[in-house]
This record gives sequence, C-alpha cells and structure tokens, in this order.
Amino acid sequence: MKKLLITGASGFLGWNISQIAKPDWTVLGTYFIHPLTIPHVTLEKVDLTLYEDLKRLFHDVKPNAVIHTAAMTDPNFCQQNRSLSHNINTQVPINIAGLCSDLGIPCLFTSSDLVFDGLHPPYSEDHEPSPICFYGEHKAMAEVGMKDRYPSTVICRMPLMFGDPGPVATSFIQPMLHAIQSGKTLHLFTDEFRTPVSGRDAAKGLLIALDKLPGMIHLGGPEKISRYEFGRLMSETFGLSNARLNPCRQEDVKMPALRPPDVSLDSSKARVLGFNPRSLKEEIEALRVAGPSENS
Repeated sequence: MKKLLITGASGFLGWNISQIAKPDWTVLGTYFIHPLTIPHVTLEKVDLTLYEDLKRLFHDVKPNAVIHTAAMTDPNFCQQNRSLSHNINTQVPINIAGLCSDLGIPCLFTSSDLVFDGLHPPYSEDHEPSPICFYGEHKAMAEVGMKDRYPSTVICRMPLMFGDPGPVATSFIQPMLHAIQSGKTLHLFTDEFRTPVSGRDAAKGLLIALDKLPGMIHLGGPEKISRYEFGRLMSETFGLSNARLNPCRQEDVKMPALRPPDVSLDSSKARVLGFNPRSLKEEIEALRVAGPSENS
C-alpha cells in the first residue's frame, strides 16, 4: 500500500486520522513530546522545527502523501509566545510544503476556523482570512506560504473537534466531563459559536480531501452551537442532571487571545464531495456508549 505520513500522530486529530487511514494506507506518524504506540502504525520522534531532521524524515520515509496536523493549538499560549507560534504554526508547514513539492506528492494542511474574525458567518472558502489572534494569524500565513511554495497544497480549515482522545491527547470534551463529574461549575460562553465535528468524522473528511484534492475546503460539522448549549447537550446525553453550567459572555473572562464570536463554517463544498458528519447528539451518544477509551 502507499505510505501516508501524518505529522503530529500523537495529537487528537492525528491519532484519529491514523485509525481511519490504516485499512488503506501504510501509516507513518511523527511525535515529539509524547511517546506512544499505535498498532500497525510506525512512529518516529522528530523535531519538525529542525529543517535537517525534517529533510531526513522525508528522505527515509519516502511518503506518497502527507497530512500535516502537528501544531501549537492553544490560542492563549500562542498569543504569549508569538515567535514560537510562528515557527511551529507557519514556518514548519511551509517547509513541509516545499518538501512535498520536491517529491511531487499530495500535501494536506489542517488549518483552523480561527483564521476568521467571527463577524461575518457562516464562512465559506471564498471568505478572506481576518484573524484577530496570533494563532489564527499564523495559520493564515501558513496557508499563503504553503500555496506559494507548492500551489497543489490542500488547505482544510478545521472547526472545534471532540471525541475519543486517543492514548496521550485529549479533546475539549474530556476536561468538561471531568469537571462536571467532579461537581465543579463550568463557565461556558453563550456568545461564542462554532460548528464542531467529531475527530472521527474530521479524519474521514481529511481523507476525502486527500483523495479529491479540492485545493481549499471547510470541514465543519452540521450544527452551529454555542459553548453553553454544547455543554447542555453533553450533560443531557450523558445523563448528568446535576451538571453545574454557568452561562457567561466572552467579555466576562479575560484571556490573552481575543476570541471571535462566530466562526461557523459553511461546509457545503465538502458535502458535495461526500463529507457527511453525524449530528452532535449522535456523536456524543456514541461517545457515551463507548465509555472511556482503552487508549486514554
């Protein structure tokens, strides 16, 4: 089978992609901080910021396609560590695009809905990026830089994701569940809207994009929802009747990075290609039935 290189295979999204891709690809993945074992996946520790190490990886692996998921994803941390964020979230992707160009192989980059300012939803692929934090800015810069280096690069803008966390990563839903089950009060925004999707459906969408090579595509979920309403839906589905959810507004919580109010994605282009994510209730119910991951 052809070889698929997944950077950041230890992360939430990278791990989910490896699960979905294994039947059709020989999967090779990278990690840096968190060592792990994924059955039937070859993993290698690589510091992607070291260009010579990155070149050696491509030379040794000789991949037939690359999905680049490795990133620094905490907007607040990125806001306080601008240079590091730029190196990891902008320069590394551009370097990877260049190496994919040298080999003439498909290169897929996972960008973010946070490249938008949240003032003109829903966002289609035709909307110009308008980031309001360094994380979104660096992702948007990576999009441009990768396309300049390798015009065939596929840009997939991803929404908020949740689901099975895998061996060493987590999604935003696990800390929420733990807090609720511990009797803590969750302060959740009523004025921040996203189009969440499960990690499993996100992985399926990325593999569709890798097959179809659409150039630019949005892989948002089917429903627009606030953080507060998501918390309510999750609590109801898990039967957590004693959940302490406090509705609040973005302005009530001061954070280093500004948060856009509504970055809902218009993913109709992806639907035409076959991307068909399940409803939030179906995905949360599946997570409840499955229980804690064997890998987590």
